[in-house]
Amino acid sequence: MKKYRIGISGSYGGLNLGDEAILQCIIEQFLKNIKAEFTIFSKDEKDTQERYPEYRVVSVRELSRNEVIPEIENLDLFILGGGGILYDGEAKIYLRELELAIEKKIPTMVYAISAGPLVTRLEQEAVSNALNYTDVLTVRDKKAAKILEEAGVTKEIIITADPAFLLKPDSLPENTLMIEHMDGKETLIAMSVREQGNPAPDINPEIYHEILANAADYMVDRFNANIVFIPMERQKSDMQNSHAVIARMLRPQRAWVLKERYTPGQMLQLMKHFELAVGMRLHFLIFAALQGVPFVALSYSPKVEALLNDFDIDIPPIHLVNSGRLIAHIDRSWDQHNQLKKKAGKLLPDIKERAMKTNRIALDLLKER
Repeated sequence: MKKYRIGISGSYGGLNLGDEAILQCIIEQFLKNIKAEFTIFSKDEKDTQERYPEYRVVSVRELSRNEVIPEIENLDLFILGGGGILYDGEAKIYLRELELAIEKKIPTMVYAISAGPLVTRLEQEAVSNALNYTDVLTVRDKKAAKILEEAGVTKEIIITADPAFLLKPDSLPENTLMIEHMDGKETLIAMSVREQGNPAPDINPEIYHEILANAADYMVDRFNANIVFIPMERQKSDMQNSHAVIARMLRPQRAWVLKERYTPGQMLQLMKHFELAVGMRLHFLIFAALQGVPFVALSYSPKVEALLNDFDIDIPPIHLVNSGRLIAHIDRSWDQHNQLKKKAGKLLPDIKERAMKTNRIALDLLKER
């Protein structure tokens, strides 16, 4: 059986559990069907090599164009994605390897990405110029397709789903619940924050910290809950933002931040111990959905809005939410816990099928070439 050489480039090695879940699921889906060796274009070579010691890892941000070309020109397929990687300020950075693969006539595929915000004309032109020449273009939601069309992409856009919907839980280290002070607690609620930046330029940390702190105090009093903050990006600012929210609470003794570092599968396993999830990061919400945990989102971007649409959840964007409005959604989700869990269970099979479709398209492209 032929052993294919596949290159994958995205926001990997960024120490974000959501992106690492995407990469893990892309690789696992390929290996279910073919023999393959992978070259992973990473932002942090050390971190990615530790996760995948059997594969070649390229420190892509440190290499020049001419240094990257040899890593690309012998591939059978080059993949850009998944994840929300095409946005103002960084889109051109992520596109470089795709453009080189197209130039070297390597089969290319954009794999279940999302896009936006993408309003800068130079970034829009860079995106459309590259994506119009890729062999296959898939996105993970309708919002991304619309944003790319508005940027000038005329290539057929296939809508699939986030690869992380195919993630499986991993077993937790011994005594994890005790180490994280989660054992013996009757009601645990998970919360998630994120930093302001190019993917989320419109969020104001001062405002959302206050909103989440008020919501956390309400849940402590209303549900006798303990609040556990889930840092999806430990090495960046999730830790600082989590502690900033706790510092604003009136009942900070009932809230804490996870201490240890976990794999995506372990974090997914941990999620099942919560009664409710409230927060911002997309894959925090996806992990909750996968474990049947009702979630309330502070929707800061089109990708989060798209997830809410997939699960038929009506929550306004973050700039239209205050403490009272968020608490009202939390109350409704708490009261409708069983109904929401059943609804998610009915919707997930279709979403997972769309996620598997992306890999089938990639396999067809490989075999065709």
